[in-house]
This record gives sequence, C-alpha cells and structure tokens, in this order.
Amino acid sequence: DRIKLGVRSGTVPKHRPIFPKEFFRREDGTADRYFYEEPRLVTHIDDETIAALTDFYRESLSTRSTILDLMTSWISHLPPELEFAEVHGLGMNHQELQENQALTAGVQHDLNEDPKLPYADNYFDSVLCAVSVQYLTRPVEVFREVGRILKPDGRFFVSFSHRMFPTKAVEVWKQLGPEDRSRLVGSYFSLSQAFGDPSLIDRSPEAADPLWIVTAAKS
Repeated sequence: DRIKLGVRSGTVPKHRPIFPKEFFRREDGTADRYFYEEPRLVTHIDDETIAALTDFYRESLSTRSTILDLMTSWISHLPPELEFAEVHGLGMNHQELQENQALTAGVQHDLNEDPKLPYADNYFDSVLCAVSVQYLTRPVEVFREVGRILKPDGRFFVSFSHRMFPTKAVEVWKQLGPEDRSRLVGSYFSLSQAFGDPSLIDRSPEAADPLWIVTAAKS
C-alpha cells in the first residue's frame, strides 16, 4: 500500500527561499502561543481513524526504540502495549504535555517561531507528526532539523487527514486536494535534502476520517 510520490530531490541551497511567502500565510497571523494557550483535551480525528493510526504505528515502530512525537498534544496514538526506550513529545501546551501518558519527557516549543529542535544529532530512531503538518509555516527547516536528530536510516512518519483549524492552517494547504497535499509533504522531505525518496501510505478506514501517511528514511 505504499506509493512513490515521484518528487525529486534537488540541489537547493539550504537557506534559499523555496516557496512564495504567501503559501504559508494564515488567516490568524497572531503568535501561536495565544491560540494554544488553553488546552484542548479532545481528539481531532474519528476513533476509527485513531485506531488505524495506532495499528500503523504498531506495525512500523520497533520496541525499545527512541521516539519523538512532534507537535504532540495530550495523546500520541501509540500502541499502549508496546514498550519504547524513550518517547519524547514536543508541543505547544504545557498541560497537554503533562496529560500525555505515553511520554517520558515533554518540551513546550513553538516550531513556527523557532524551527530548531532542542535535541542532539542522531538521537531518535523514529519521529512522528500526527495531523499537524498543515500548521507549519517553516516546514522545510523543520524537516531538515528532523533529519539532523534522526539516527542513520531513522524514519519520519507524517500523517494527516482532512480536518484542520482553518484559521491556523497555511494557505497552500487549504487550497490543495488530498493528492496534492501528499505531494506537498513529499516536497518538504525532498527539499530538506535529509531524506531518501518519500512514499505515501493510505490507511483510511471505511466510513470515517481518511488517513494518509507520508514517510521517508534519513538518507
């Protein structure tokens, strides 16, 4: 169920703008810390879709591995029966991080303000980003940082559905359909110059929110 996205890695200089600035404008341009000031202890996709994501993690993640849940909230959708060496979470709300029982450590950090990740090089076996990539205003910088902190051949899993907070989603995301959103995420992988070819996996359950995962291994 993997589909090669067909996006190509290029020789893009690391600090050269890649997309027009208007692609990453948002309806609500205020600092994200205000939007995420209050905890939201709710789920953002259907229960069946959460179960599909958990099943995917069950198949894809190794026990005793070190994991980062990027842009996490009060739940990480990880299989509860699996034991991991460490599960770190990086999110926007302190209370949500405290409520997340899957985490062994949590960091409150705004990636749109500072895409630098507060972790050592080559530290994580896997990095996850669940239903949040649509809010990144500096995605290529963040993906490059994910490549830095992953171990060689470590994998980044970016999952998304069709739901969003529309005032905080970037403009380009709102203008695209599902297939082109998948290609957009694939372009983030390729333009970061930190990963091999990305693939798309469709794990959408019937009669529930769709679920797409774009993934690539550190090159």
